[in-house]
Amino acid sequence: MDTVDSLWQVVLIGLLFGAGLPAIFALGIRFLLLGVTTSADGNGATRTPAALIAGLACFAVVLVAIVAGILFIMKDFLAHDFGITIF
Repeated sequence: MDTVDSLWQVVLIGLLFGAGLPAIFALGIRFLLLGVTTSADGNGATRTPAALIAGLACFAVVLVAIVAGILFIMKDFLAHDFGITIF
C-alpha cells in the first residue's frame, strides 16, 4: 500500500511539473496576446491591463516554481556548506 501511495504522489508531481508549468507559461503568453489591440493607422498597439496582469501572474507562478525546485534540489548543499536550512 505504501507503493501505491508513493506512486500517486510521483504521478501528480510529474503532471504538475511536466505538463502543468509549460501549460501555465503558454497561458501567460496567450493572455499577453489576448489583450493587444492596434490603432487604425497601425502605428501603435495597446494592451488591456487585465490581460497584462494575468500574463505576468502566470509568468510569476512559473518563475516561483522554478526557483523553488532549484532550492529544493540544493537544500542539502546549502545546509552543509552555508548553514542555510530551506524546506
